[in-house]
Amino acid sequence: MKAEIIAVGSELLLGQITNTNATFIAKNLAEVGIDVYYHTVVGDNPKRLDEAISIAQQRADLIIFSGGLGPTKDDLTKETIAKRLSSSLIMDRKALGNIEAYFKRTKRTMTENNKKQALIIDGATVLENRNGMAPGMAIEKEGKRYILLPGPPHEMEPMFINEAIPYIVGAVGIREVIASKVLKFYGIGEAELEHRVQDIIERQTNPTVAPLASRDAVTLRITAKANSTEAAQNLIAPVEAEIRALVGEFIYGIDEDTLSSKAAELLLQQSLTISAAESLTAGLFMSELSEQAGISASLKGGTVVYNEEEKQRQLHVPKELIEKYGVVSKECAAALAQQVKLKFNSDIGVGLTGVAGPDPHDQKPMGTVWIGIETHKGEVKTFKLELSGTRNTNRRRAANFALYYLIKSISENEGQK
Repeated sequence: MKAEIIAVGSELLLGQITNTNATFIAKNLAEVGIDVYYHTVVGDNPKRLDEAISIAQQRADLIIFSGGLGPTKDDLTKETIAKRLSSSLIMDRKALGNIEAYFKRTKRTMTENNKKQALIIDGATVLENRNGMAPGMAIEKEGKRYILLPGPPHEMEPMFINEAIPYIVGAVGIREVIASKVLKFYGIGEAELEHRVQDIIERQTNPTVAPLASRDAVTLRITAKANSTEAAQNLIAPVEAEIRALVGEFIYGIDEDTLSSKAAELLLQQSLTISAAESLTAGLFMSELSEQAGISASLKGGTVVYNEEEKQRQLHVPKELIEKYGVVSKECAAALAQQVKLKFNSDIGVGLTGVAGPDPHDQKPMGTVWIGIETHKGEVKTFKLELSGTRNTNRRRAANFALYYLIKSISENEGQK
């Protein structure tokens, strides 16, 4: 089955909001074996929407719409589809009752145009909206299936998972199971990663292997089709093992892991505490860690030491060390890690120093970064980065690299037990 996603809304074309709905829908369709060949975005214009529908009907078996089901005059998705299918709109009494109950419950006045949200295409299956007012709907005509979903993600996502996916699976009779595993990499670029696993990618059939770069990581998604989840996972396992043998040194996590969530997971699992001294990142490293629930059990504290005087005053980094090696040096990064660990009596200390830019500093070019880590075993490690982004990109990447090296340091020490 081939699918097309049509997102409706002029705000999408104007760049006022990001089309996250298409990403969510496509990902979940892939997991039930439905291929999405096209994403279309069209504004709140019935003529252009009708043209988009006409094109989609020629190349897709399943057309999924998001947006344009609300109460205002520019919400014209179901009206346009109904006209295209030579159908009429009828009032769904249950949906109308839900809308009336909402206004009564919130003690708000219900205007007449809100009743428009309860209109559905005659003959459609209603997809209940448990998080908003406008119901979704599904309808089949002349061999094509149409799914209409609301635009707000907090309404669309649960409706799609709980209502639309079961409808699609039941209507189409999908029997295959699709399972995926995502390997997360850091410290290696997309091009180099693809080069190193090129042989695996070129001979892929089932499972398939697809590289993908995001803002802060590179991933490989391994996807297999089989008649059961267990069988699909058994197909994935040997491919994953082969990838790990080639580039396992750069893998920090899987699936939904992020650098901060994986670092927090390892710290909490091993009951390790941590503190950080940050110069160029000015708290970004600790901010990333603090996003993880429960991290207060591990993150004892830290300090921002943005200039030489504060490095000496707060952390007692020797003046002689700074004069001899400079603040952007492995020696300074190591001293920051050691001194902050001592100051907060933590198991691990992390120090970051460098030149974010745009100008050189300490006779070092923009993008020069040193990261120091004193582990819970008392070993001091230093890492040099030569980054080439903008000022704030360099700061963010420095914090991410610190998380990555923290993950590797804890994992390596755990493996030595």
